[in-house]
Amino acid sequence: MIDFPVITSTLSAKELGEFVIEQYSLSKQLQCNLFRSGINHTYFLTNKEIKYVIRVYSHKWRSKREINAELKLLKLLKTNEIAISYPLKDRIVQFIQEINAPEGIRYIVLFSFAEGEKLRHMNHKTLTYIGSLMGRFHKLTMNTTIERKTYNKQSLLEQPYQKLLHFFSNKLPEMEFIKNFKESFNDSDYTHLNSGIMHMDLWYDNMSVANEKEITLFDFDFCGNGTQLLDVAYFCKQLFFIETDKSEYEIKVKRFLDGYQNIKTLSKSELDLIPVFGASIFIFYLGVQAQRFDWSNIFLTENYLKMYIGRIKSWLSYHNLSETLSVYK
Repeated sequence: MIDFPVITSTLSAKELGEFVIEQYSLSKQLQCNLFRSGINHTYFLTNKEIKYVIRVYSHKWRSKREINAELKLLKLLKTNEIAISYPLKDRIVQFIQEINAPEGIRYIVLFSFAEGEKLRHMNHKTLTYIGSLMGRFHKLTMNTTIERKTYNKQSLLEQPYQKLLHFFSNKLPEMEFIKNFKESFNDSDYTHLNSGIMHMDLWYDNMSVANEKEITLFDFDFCGNGTQLLDVAYFCKQLFFIETDKSEYEIKVKRFLDGYQNIKTLSKSELDLIPVFGASIFIFYLGVQAQRFDWSNIFLTENYLKMYIGRIKSWLSYHNLSETLSVYK
């Protein structure tokens, strides 16, 4: 019988729960269940009174140094009373567990649970508060860096394009679109913007709302360095596709931006760059899907690419922009 290598495994919830309960000296009445498998795997450890979140990082997805940087950021945010799901220490005051899975070493972190619910459609007050919460996070971390990826032309556009070439011909109109977009994007045009630490994935799926003003942020797996306007653009872009009524979208995006600017002012040039940064994040995440294609995205086909690029074009078209960035210079 031949032993085959494993790309990714799903850990037994029962054994994982027993392991975490032992490591963290938790109640043996807690039960562990798989919540979501994706780039990383998420488990809930619960009983009637309490709930924890277990993140199992995929093999070779994040280094221990990168995870430590993420946790250091979370500790900073918690110390400054920014509501986040925070990491918990085990019985010997360690935050990261290391296990041997069939595919190799995987890391485990236990987090507090973010109380509330995910709201796809938020009211105006909640959007204003989310804006101010993001502004507080950005103001605290402005002009600082962590040991994580820097988001620039290379990481946002060039690397994703190269990953996509493993799946698609550069002759496809959609690939030509990405190529034209990235070739028009020039980092030097944006060096005047505020830089610092960003979340890079802040939208309704990564925040829990307990009431209009009790919002907890979580899943900082893509946190890194660069122009903080990327976080703003990402949220606006997500809101654009959630809110089909564009007159309502305009009201909601204004409420979000008003909340943000109550804490951290955006210049006219920054506001004008929201559409192009939103489009660049689209391309970055398409590259993530290509990077993890072998186990996390069975939909990466020419039809999917056409649909995905169509969404980018609709975002740019709404803002009266073409696929190139010459209009911004």
